[in-house]
Amino acid sequence: MNATPRKRGARWLWPLLLLFVLTVAALLLVWRPAITPLSEGPPQRFDPALVARGAGLAAIGNCAVCHTATPARPLAGGVGVRTPFGTVYSTNITPDRATGIGAWPQSAFTRALRDGVARDGHLLYPAFPYDHYTRLADGDIEALYAYIMTREPQRMETPANRLRFPFGFRPLLAGWNLLYLDHGGVPTDARRSAEWNRGAYLVEALGHCSACHTPRTALGGEDRRRYLGGGEAENWYVPALNRNAPSPTPWNVAQLTAYLRTGIAADHAIAAGPMQGVTASLARADEHEVRAIAVYIASQMTTSAAAVGGRTQTASARLASAGASVDGATPPPPAGTPLGKAKAGADTVTSRGASPPQPGDAQLQAGAQVYADACARCHDQGRQAGSGGALQLPLAVALYDPDPRSLLHLIRDGVRPADNQPGRWMPGFAAELSDEQVLALAAYLRQAAAHQPPWPDLPGALRTVKQP
Repeated sequence: MNATPRKRGARWLWPLLLLFVLTVAALLLVWRPAITPLSEGPPQRFDPALVARGAGLAAIGNCAVCHTATPARPLAGGVGVRTPFGTVYSTNITPDRATGIGAWPQSAFTRALRDGVARDGHLLYPAFPYDHYTRLADGDIEALYAYIMTREPQRMETPANRLRFPFGFRPLLAGWNLLYLDHGGVPTDARRSAEWNRGAYLVEALGHCSACHTPRTALGGEDRRRYLGGGEAENWYVPALNRNAPSPTPWNVAQLTAYLRTGIAADHAIAAGPMQGVTASLARADEHEVRAIAVYIASQMTTSAAAVGGRTQTASARLASAGASVDGATPPPPAGTPLGKAKAGADTVTSRGASPPQPGDAQLQAGAQVYADACARCHDQGRQAGSGGALQLPLAVALYDPDPRSLLHLIRDGVRPADNQPGRWMPGFAAELSDEQVLALAAYLRQAAAHQPPWPDLPGALRTVKQP
């Protein structure tokens, strides 16, 4: 017998009701009300001590690096952040009313940091690390607001984001927030010192270190199961800061503090790539705050005493076999020096102390020759230390990374001190070396200086590095 019209209608009632409820729930997740803007008038006034504290916090948060595309217009935004989904441009966070956040009351500023929602109610992309800033203490948000709102207003429009479909549809971010936005502060560990707990707070909240140093899922959220296990930023590989840290020699608190404040630490490589901006910013932060960060990070890197001793002995043995001190060799040659003129004064094509390539391996033989022509003058492992000398290559962490992109960037682009400040530098060889020579040199250094197995797809990594 056929169902009556009433029964057929009832059959569709519950699915329609469920669809209605889900639609309302989705709208509630996506919709955020606008917050009333500040009325026009003279600039807000803040306690100078609060502004000064905010300046130190902003340095730890690295605000200027991500929000300054043009040095003459600090915090005016426009920096392109490349993601697997496209490019997101940082916003203008100066107190300009038209193009910045000059009309934002502190409640809107707080909501942006805690929930990833702009004053007008639209959802912000998590390239802005609000999933970390949500853990900030109220007093720190107040200080940051005071600092930002007392900067010079800069009238500058933010470029439109360039995201692949459907990632430009902002309501999708509500789903991302459900998965990855964890409200609440950084828990205190009563078993640890006050300095360690302060460092944990700065690393997890304001410093957002794991945003770059933790692998991400396919949806772009941090894989917290592999916390500080290595990630990427600006097409560089970012090394692990946990027990899997690839550094050939262990870090201690003093070295980490020096590195974070200056970009240089004994027995370790200098800051390069995205880390240059971080260290330049931390140089303006309170030294005690930076040390607290170092204390926390050092604790995450801790391994057994036997493992630490083994790594130290291995690195020392490689340096001893080279007859070299840790600090480096002679100053670099002038920019533009032809490769054939940059030899270290020896005819050998292998760096002293390195394992010579096997006769049948043409790529390693070619890499050894490139090393002799382009690198040995500064990095020759047999030379004595000189003022401002180059790092001894057995200590170069990029050679031990599971991903070769950082080394390839260093070979092609070199290292220049940020903002033309004095510091160690290395010339780039993108214009002098062919792709084949870059690959040969990278393969040779991986084998000869680090004694590590070959990277699985070196050519593919180079193609990635060369992408604009």
